[in-house]
Amino acid sequence: MKKLALILLTGVISLSLVSCQNPDDRETKKTPPPKQDITLTVRNPKVEISTQFEQMAKAYEKKNPHVNIVIHTVGGAADTLSDLKAEMASGKAPDIFTNTGFENAKLWRKYLEDLSDQPWVKDAYGDALTPVTLNGKIYGMPMNLEGYGLIYNKELFRKASITREPRTLSELTADAKKLKKAGVTPFATGYYEDWKLGVHLLNIAFAMQKDPDAFIQRLNNGTARIDQNPAFNDVLDFLDLTLKYGTANPLTTDYTAEVNSFANGKAGIILQGNWIQPMINGIAPAMKPGLMPIPINEEPSNESIVVSVPNYWVVNKQASPEEKKEAKKFLNWMVSSTKGKAYMTEKFKFIPAFKTIKPENPGPLADEIMQHYKEGKTLSSNWFHFPVGVRDEFGAAMKMYVGKKLTREQLLHEFQKSWERSISQ
Repeated sequence: MKKLALILLTGVISLSLVSCQNPDDRETKKTPPPKQDITLTVRNPKVEISTQFEQMAKAYEKKNPHVNIVIHTVGGAADTLSDLKAEMASGKAPDIFTNTGFENAKLWRKYLEDLSDQPWVKDAYGDALTPVTLNGKIYGMPMNLEGYGLIYNKELFRKASITREPRTLSELTADAKKLKKAGVTPFATGYYEDWKLGVHLLNIAFAMQKDPDAFIQRLNNGTARIDQNPAFNDVLDFLDLTLKYGTANPLTTDYTAEVNSFANGKAGIILQGNWIQPMINGIAPAMKPGLMPIPINEEPSNESIVVSVPNYWVVNKQASPEEKKEAKKFLNWMVSSTKGKAYMTEKFKFIPAFKTIKPENPGPLADEIMQHYKEGKTLSSNWFHFPVGVRDEFGAAMKMYVGKKLTREQLLHEFQKSWERSISQ
């Protein structure tokens, strides 16, 4: 009886202690509080992977139901950064956006969160982080490696009896004539967007200098001039060739229409990069395009294509602590999870800028770029070092030249004046 009484008394005391506990304390011990819902806004500048990027975001949301990702895709004519500047000024900027590094990293520094402690940093290729490293701190995650040159339709080349890649401008001219004779428009020319001319094409004149960095420094200190440098005349010779043997109405032909023209077999050559691989796959999945250097003169030694990191994912420093935390988690997931890596390599057809991400069947364009990269046959992307605003002025002036509103001499002077104005500000 004494033992029974003791057991009953112990039970009563235990129940009493439980009943005296704060109800909220008991609930906390049983189930942790749910994570607060977070909405992340992302500015994606890659129109060619807009659908795939949204699918990737959905896959992340499925694993992280407390996160809602809203994507705003821009690109082509819309990607002037004017929308981003307006959003920054209004306090409604995206949580994740992109930056090209170097001068733009300095310009946008106050909006860039320090990402130096992120797990992916140690996995990036050696020089991939240089453009977004300021005072020893890293402010962006490489999006990918990209390369560009002249992409050509191998089947149409065979049809025109072109047996090897042209190495000089005169050989390219002869091949353009062969394509035209075979009933094929030689060049897909979409010059509606400024970046096609003022960034990618004009960069070739800078990249072909003996030392591009030194040349830019001489432009800055006034000991070199664009309008007196032969490489810029050479680039305009190439541009004239594409206009003579290109698709009609280049100034009203936008990026999408240009790529469609090439992918549908209406044009044999296009000045673009491996980023158009997903678009080609969607239109002509059986096409096996080639990629070759851009011949701008009679020097046959040019065996290189331009390869670089075109953009960096950055986190808005002015976002809330919770948003910044989730933004960093999302970026790390993109390059560390099995699902994220699969989207990058299989859906986006990206060339990874990280050592541990191995591309699987990235496509013929990426294969050629990686071959050039491994062999050291690459040219530099020099627009990152241009003074702020010059790229847009270059593009606008080149469009005026295409529209016959500027002569060649006037255009070269415009290039020089734009540079002088920018460094004097």
